[in-house]
Amino acid sequence: MPVFAPGDDPGSNFPDLLRRLGADVTPPAGDVATAGAVPHATTCVAVRIAGGVVMAGDRRATAGNWISHRSMEKVVEADRFSAVAIAGAAGPAMEMVKIFQLQLEHYEKVEGMALSLEGKANQLSSMIRANLQAAMMGMGVVPIFGGYDERRRTGRLWAFDVTGGRYEEREHVATGSGSLHASTVVKLGYRPELPRDDAVDLVCRALWEAADADSATGGPDALRGIYPVVATVTSDGFVRVDDAELATRYHAIADAVRDRTAVQPSEGAGG
Repeated sequence: MPVFAPGDDPGSNFPDLLRRLGADVTPPAGDVATAGAVPHATTCVAVRIAGGVVMAGDRRATAGNWISHRSMEKVVEADRFSAVAIAGAAGPAMEMVKIFQLQLEHYEKVEGMALSLEGKANQLSSMIRANLQAAMMGMGVVPIFGGYDERRRTGRLWAFDVTGGRYEEREHVATGSGSLHASTVVKLGYRPELPRDDAVDLVCRALWEAADADSATGGPDALRGIYPVVATVTSDGFVRVDDAELATRYHAIADAVRDRTAVQPSEGAGG
């Protein structure tokens, strides 16, 4: 274990601890375009529900016009009562989430108590701001953060921009290339104190419509058994919705879409 002098102790600041141990946390220099297309995560959506939040993300990562990964995990448990949904450059986003998880664990061990939910949002904001140089080179990370606030006993959501700007959302939020289509579906179907099952249906429909209109967003892949990551964060903690339930819900959505788009025979047609 490292030992620090009183005036040099990084305390609960995990990134500062990494720097003091000699870890390189400097963003890369140069133009990343020379390395080829960078895999990007795409569409994520989140809504507040009665007693928590529901967060969802599709599974596709794209590099230019290529599907670089079909089963990426974009909704990640930060700690028991919070989660991050990532969009943007996949590599920096995944690294940021891992460091964020360690930061929260490190803080709790040092301070003997968990960081407040708003404090977690602030910490993630500073990490996004530290990535600004990389964002200027095409490796931006634009996540959604949400969770269950144990002090207020309610769910809360935050959106961010590439500069680290932090914005609390009262109802719902979407990010990524398909966010316009996903947020439209959510806006039309959202109501306050939405029950868990209705909220899961809503985010599933939102990702379906996003995938239908945005080539970078992946829809449900029944052939490979790949479905979006959907999770709830309530007083019971982070709980991921299992694929069997999602398969049933997406079968129902597909049937509804099939009925809606079925070609009706014109009058007078036939014999």
